[in-house]
Amino acid sequence: MMTGKEYVASVFDRVKQNNPNEEEFLQAVEEVFQSLEPVFDKYPNYIEENILERLVEPERIVSFRVPWVDDQGKVQVNRGYRVQYSSAIGPYKGGLRFHPSVNQSIVKFLGFEQVFKNSLTGQAIGGGKGGSNFNPKGKSNLEVMRFIQSFMTELQKHIGPDLDVPAGDIGVGAREIGYLFGQYKRLNGYQNGVITGKGIAYGGSLARPEATGYGVVYFAKHMLASKGYDFKGKTALVSGSGNVAIHAIEKLHDLGAKVIAASDSSGFIYDENGINLETLKRIKEVERGRIKEYKESHPHAVYTSAQEKSIWTIKADLAFPCATQNELDENDAKTLIQNGVIAVTEGSNMPSTLKAIQLFHEAGILFAPAKAANAGGVAVSALEMAQNSARTAWTFAEVDDKLYHIMKDIYKHTSAAAKEFEAEGNLVVGANIAGFLKVAQAMSAQGIV
Repeated sequence: MMTGKEYVASVFDRVKQNNPNEEEFLQAVEEVFQSLEPVFDKYPNYIEENILERLVEPERIVSFRVPWVDDQGKVQVNRGYRVQYSSAIGPYKGGLRFHPSVNQSIVKFLGFEQVFKNSLTGQAIGGGKGGSNFNPKGKSNLEVMRFIQSFMTELQKHIGPDLDVPAGDIGVGAREIGYLFGQYKRLNGYQNGVITGKGIAYGGSLARPEATGYGVVYFAKHMLASKGYDFKGKTALVSGSGNVAIHAIEKLHDLGAKVIAASDSSGFIYDENGINLETLKRIKEVERGRIKEYKESHPHAVYTSAQEKSIWTIKADLAFPCATQNELDENDAKTLIQNGVIAVTEGSNMPSTLKAIQLFHEAGILFAPAKAANAGGVAVSALEMAQNSARTAWTFAEVDDKLYHIMKDIYKHTSAAAKEFEAEGNLVVGANIAGFLKVAQAMSAQGIV
């Protein structure tokens, strides 16, 4: 019988052979695999059943053409994807990302991460992800609508309330969700459980827009408390200025921290008085502008372009990468450590490189991995599904309370798994193992499917 180390290494070799040039996917797989070796030593039946090789292969990948007509009457073509990764513990669940960087490697890495994240929530949801290389920035509402109607015309063949339930991600906000739901309804009739992140007027859940950002902060709160820290008087950096970042900033302010910097793809703004949330929301959610416009309302703030330096060069107690994958690299980690950062909490998917994570652990920095820390969004999406099924609606306070306790439980189970497998304090290991075990148990029970 192979050891856990031998089994994991042999499977990863096959993954590399089968998925050449898919860098993001291989990075995500490697990060998880590094944690799982002791699991297979403890549960050798999972080696016999080849659980890992079965899990790392998506159950289904759908790729399709998306033709649409722009405002000049020209035909444009994009590519759409849906990766249905694992339905072992429930229907596929995961967001749609509209961004020029989207390709098969990106959606596979996101789908793979989603399997573990969804498992950690304790909800009955499997993992999936999707999207398109379409860029909604700079497009008119009619162009976005025409693209989405074409996109959903194909996607609707593969989703359903008890099969696959998409949500939003980068580039897919309230406007896009509305158009997606409208086209699905047009083709299939009203089924409000088929998409989450919906508007309140047509089946959405209160606290869903806030859930990922709030959840990130709730997880960080429990992580900090384990070492006797809290948010009061702490300074924080939050990369990004989209939905997750904005609501993380909001909750950090509520709990006593001062966020002094936020960013977008063009650069970052530093405000020693604390980022003004009202201004940020107006620029990003209403005007759909660039973060450098913040200076127009707050002349004392300092704007720095992304070409000059990174947001992570600002000295602060806490760091919350909430923008995109691999935004925080080895050099950024060294800078944060030198500047005395206490904790790093991932708000976006895989924002830290493997080397950066290694440096944080070696320096004794508290580190919260994305699959645990940013699970609040999908957790409340599952709560939205539950409300849709029951034809009821909970108050904001009820949903927020459930979210708080879900994030508390994720921290507890993640921390306990790390301790059980002799990696106490390493929440990356804990999250990977805790997420994996639930899925592996379900796969083992269901036979070779």
